[in-house]
Amino acid sequence: MTACLPDGLNRREWLMLTWAAGVTWNASLFAQPPAVSSALAPLNRFPRMMQEYLGTRVAASQKMAELRQARLTTKEDAEAHVQNVREMIRQSFGPFPDRTPLKPRITRIVQRDAYKIENVIFESRPGFLVTANLYVPTGRKWPLPGVVGSCGHSTNGKAADAYQSFAQGLARQGYVVLIFDPIGQGERIQYLNEDHDKSTVGVGVGEHLLGGNQQFLIGEFFGSWRAWDGMRALDYLLTREEVDPKHVGITGNSGGGTMTMWLSGVEPRWTMSAPSCAVTTFRRNFENELPADTEQCPPLALKLGLDHGDFLAAMAPRPVIILATEQDFFDARGSTETWQRLKKLWGLLGAEQNIRLFIGPNEHGYTRPNREAMYGFFNEQTHVADGNAEPDLVIEKDETLWCTPRGQVEDLGSRTLFSLTQATSRELAAQRGLPDAAKVRRLVEELIPARPTTAPDYEILRPISGRKYPRPHSTTYAVQTEPGIRAIVYRLAEKPRYSSLPPGPGRCILYVSHQSSDIELRENPFLKELINTESDAEFYTVDVRGIGDSRPDTCGANQFLTPYGSDYFYAAHSIMLGESYPVQRAFDVLRVIAWLKSAGRTEVHLVANGWGTIPATLAAVVSDDVHQVTLQHALTSWTSVAETEHYKWPLSSMIPGVLKSFDLPDCYRALADKNLNQVEPWDATATVVKVD
Repeated sequence: MTACLPDGLNRREWLMLTWAAGVTWNASLFAQPPAVSSALAPLNRFPRMMQEYLGTRVAASQKMAELRQARLTTKEDAEAHVQNVREMIRQSFGPFPDRTPLKPRITRIVQRDAYKIENVIFESRPGFLVTANLYVPTGRKWPLPGVVGSCGHSTNGKAADAYQSFAQGLARQGYVVLIFDPIGQGERIQYLNEDHDKSTVGVGVGEHLLGGNQQFLIGEFFGSWRAWDGMRALDYLLTREEVDPKHVGITGNSGGGTMTMWLSGVEPRWTMSAPSCAVTTFRRNFENELPADTEQCPPLALKLGLDHGDFLAAMAPRPVIILATEQDFFDARGSTETWQRLKKLWGLLGAEQNIRLFIGPNEHGYTRPNREAMYGFFNEQTHVADGNAEPDLVIEKDETLWCTPRGQVEDLGSRTLFSLTQATSRELAAQRGLPDAAKVRRLVEELIPARPTTAPDYEILRPISGRKYPRPHSTTYAVQTEPGIRAIVYRLAEKPRYSSLPPGPGRCILYVSHQSSDIELRENPFLKELINTESDAEFYTVDVRGIGDSRPDTCGANQFLTPYGSDYFYAAHSIMLGESYPVQRAFDVLRVIAWLKSAGRTEVHLVANGWGTIPATLAAVVSDDVHQVTLQHALTSWTSVAETEHYKWPLSSMIPGVLKSFDLPDCYRALADKNLNQVEPWDATATVVKVD
């Protein structure tokens, strides 16, 4: 599918239209389930489970933020609150790297009637090139106010009409404006095709997810990388003698509006901020089932009770205007709620006039009404111009704004996001060495929450006939692993034996599915053979949270497997809650084992397939009740994912920062005394590899 967008559509609008039309966008990025030839649809008894479970937790996070703000009654309270949110933002975004030389160079100067455009390249990190346009007013006395512009999801980055427009509009009013290409857009495509003119995975969203998801494994957050580019852009802007450091602002729209929010929270030098079409609340986005790019999902943010408004609160009492639109997928109700909460904070600090809200009449985008609201607000602060009317504009051709000869930094030898991730992964591998089994168990136990000592409660679900499983009769249990979560367990039997308790004691097999027990029982030859071979053992399968019988039907029709689909949506929110899907799913496996143990099943042969091998492996490492482990299509290593450019494992299979302490091969070695058998392991591209 081409990276170019239909005229007038932004990336998210285009995605929404393709979803509505039933188009699968870049689904090949993910490992697919076994082929289904049966006419029977897979079972999905609890399609809203993850939405309801996480929705409760997201709402609780917002409540935490609201209560924190409600306790503010004095100026001293407000000042302490600002310091507190700054510290929490630092916890979320992590430390930034040391400032290295920018090595700026101007590759072209374009003269216009009221300003000039300098095409600039600088290094935000060593060898990592950033392309930018500097708009410098002519015929004016220096120094002048400066503004950094952050782009949304435009294919051509800084050259998109809306972003040229606000840069020109500000320059004509007397501002020095530096607008730069985001990673994965404009001249900074990270996954170029052979002709070096298009992305192989999709400009913007596709590139951000592929590179950003992978970064979690090495303990990095793509949002911090994006924000760092903005901070280094400000570094460069402040080197210019034309710029007054007492007046430096940040503005952007959509994804650039989100970056404006984040930059307001992490960079203390801004004197004014104007995020457009981004500020709402995490709760509104979640309830509206609105996925967001990796960089828009800060780790720990929900656990800490951070919300969009807190990133703006970090600037209090400096001037901030929230720009929204009536016809936006970013809920304007959340924009209003955020503004109403922030007014109290600014008021306690004696500057309520410095926090504003403007809701334009248009659709999503940095439209002229929003741009003019920004002009007027910035002019109030700087007095460089009067009013808010947008001057006449002349949109330049993309090539005029190119900083590179052919429009891509890779032609100049820039490092890619992937190459930097790969290098860090290799450094971490050298640092962590080969931990022994005892240490691996300890590390895994530290990840998994403490488990209740009592067996979980469960429900017995109505049987569904005609499924043609390897054994003719089945009973289905919904095991409540924690409040709001059910792991769905199938028990297969030769005879119709429906029991209030799983039969025991004795040995049993517990199979952790790849994407659906129901499908795999009917369609996976390996599983059928296993059941026939071990006919003397009681046989159970389990669908952990978000899989099979609780596979979500949210985020748009048939959007489970797409890079922007429901599996990603809930994995990202789990990370924002300070957790991870693989660990949560391992918890489900362990609670099901505890349920089996309560019936006397103290010897478990744990079998898993594909995605299910990761939680199964973690559970097997820490469970004394697992005596044998068989893994089909197990991932060879998280390192292979971190070091493969076009990997095919989803975010739901990744644990943030795991490669700082251990990797899957360490777990496999720790399972040697449990008769580990690996069948057709998968590499990072979900391709079978040979076992030595």
